[in-house]
Amino acid sequence: IIDERSVYNTRLRIGEALYKENPIDADLVLPVPDSSIPAAIGYARASGIPYGEGLIKNRYVGRTFIMPTQEEREIAVRLKLNPLRHELEGKSVVVIDDSIVRGTTSESLVRILKAAGAKEVHMLIGCPPVIAPCFYGVALATKEELIAANLEIDDIRKQLGAETLGYISIESLIEAIGIDGDKLCLGCINEDYPTEIPDDLEAESYYDYYQPLRDAAEEDE
Repeated sequence: IIDERSVYNTRLRIGEALYKENPIDADLVLPVPDSSIPAAIGYARASGIPYGEGLIKNRYVGRTFIMPTQEEREIAVRLKLNPLRHELEGKSVVVIDDSIVRGTTSESLVRILKAAGAKEVHMLIGCPPVIAPCFYGVALATKEELIAANLEIDDIRKQLGAETLGYISIESLIEAIGIDGDKLCLGCINEDYPTEIPDDLEAESYYDYYQPLRDAAEEDE
């Protein structure tokens, strides 16, 4: 519960809104576990397409988008998500994910699903395109690292190798949350930050900032 609102129910509504804005004719709706599960359930209920778990999560692998190098992120995705071939083979699948930051997870995921036999992969995202850094402590760095800040949606789709790529709109996201937009921080999706951002302030990569501190701590031990 956040601000007296159920996060689970909000994510269900996000899934329902995704279907209204991005109706797909497919055989299966599956989430990228775990945070996308409610949105995938919402999409499945709204569409009438069966919900399934075509991906099993390895819970001992951390968040991929904050890992320091592209190679490490790609390896982590392969270790983190294991496809169920018998659920995927020959099927057109709608894949619900909560966001795309660099695109690493999504691109690797499409390859994994197709290698496991999925006929078509339709990626739908429960967050509008992330086009700007976060200056408030989340590990989103410069615009150069954000795929949606540099490519049009169809170009992203082609890079991912998906048949479809769709995002929830900002308006539908606000409606699903149920709080006035002017009371939400939407800086990373519309560049309208709730506080003034100095022109010379740059968001630093999570690892660029913290790794030297870790190295110094290890030297002191």
